[in-house]
Amino acid sequence: MRLLIVHNTLWAHYKSLLFSQLANQVTPPDSMLVLQIALTEGNRHGLGVPDPATVGYPFQLLHPGTLESLSTAQRISRVVRAGLAYKPDVVLLTGYYDPAQLLLGLLLKLRGCRVVLQSESTALDNPRMGWREGLKKTFVGLCDAFFCFGSRAADYLVQLGANPVRIRVRNNAVVDNDLLKRIYDQALPKRLSRQGDLGLQPKNLIYVGRLAEEKNLIQLVNSFAQAKHNAGDTTWGLLLLGEGPQKAALQAEVARLNLNGSVHFLPGCDWTDVPTYLALADTLVLPSLSEPWGLVVNEAMACGLPVLVSDRCGCAVDLVEQGQNGYTFSPDNPAMLTRQVSQLMGLSDKALQQMGEASLARIAHWAPEPVGRAMYLEMKRLTNPTGLATVPQPHQTDL
Repeated sequence: MRLLIVHNTLWAHYKSLLFSQLANQVTPPDSMLVLQIALTEGNRHGLGVPDPATVGYPFQLLHPGTLESLSTAQRISRVVRAGLAYKPDVVLLTGYYDPAQLLLGLLLKLRGCRVVLQSESTALDNPRMGWREGLKKTFVGLCDAFFCFGSRAADYLVQLGANPVRIRVRNNAVVDNDLLKRIYDQALPKRLSRQGDLGLQPKNLIYVGRLAEEKNLIQLVNSFAQAKHNAGDTTWGLLLLGEGPQKAALQAEVARLNLNGSVHFLPGCDWTDVPTYLALADTLVLPSLSEPWGLVVNEAMACGLPVLVSDRCGCAVDLVEQGQNGYTFSPDNPAMLTRQVSQLMGLSDKALQQMGEASLARIAHWAPEPVGRAMYLEMKRLTNPTGLATVPQPHQTDL
């Protein structure tokens, strides 16, 4: 089997984690190649630049700059030329939003190649325009199999006309659970001293990601302020880790609400440093208005934190068990977010610890090794449908 994977950027380290797991399964005469269209994206400024020398799978980088610096015509030309030259038996496409991937998938399908679509999208992500939905439905109808990010992504594929039987791996959203937990455990003993050095509160909510309007952070700051006022609390703080276009507006809102001693802005960092900041906090909050999945929730749960997650995030259905490892809320209901923040702030240390332990147990079913193995075996089956026994799916009782 000659396996080709097409992906937008080398920066996406968790996609790379799965690609490495796939590469670990490949033995001669099988082969695998990942076409990385660009090195990184412009909106990842401050989040680190990948080192191509550390990539653990065979890849071809088509552009050493940002994805935005390539025109559509350049992307199509480079992807189609490189993809056809490889002559794959199976191609894994990581999105139907990219015309370069759509065209390559169509051309390879005409050549007899099996086409697998990896999808993160849900019906809640963005406004759905008729002609775009029609194009997606047409392409979905051409695909031989699907891998997706959880229940909502699977439901959306079915809505687009996918046969549910062809959705072969449904827990494709994984992070490096073991590495994140090791880094977190190493940082935890330094928690009090680091909190003191940074002037933080003894307990903290933490948000990790871009400081952008769709993340609903202005409302988070207001709900946090209201919850502290209602409880007369002096022990909880809010950490905003990341960079983005809304940072100045958020800083102004924090000043207006007189929260400068309780809300702290922390600069964006490499993903391997995120657990060291999670060690300063007690709960992760992701209040997004729109979020296909939300891998930061996986990260926090892998470190053993409770989570407070907007129900617009794709992961909310699969990863959050209400009252057990966290809470979900509607981002359209500010009072609900305030109540959930207040509820978390009122929990005892023991209750928070128990919720964190529940997070660890739940995220164990979303680990890269079994998911990568299942993906590889399913693609292998497509090229030799009678040569493999039934492939067991990764543990998905939570889906």
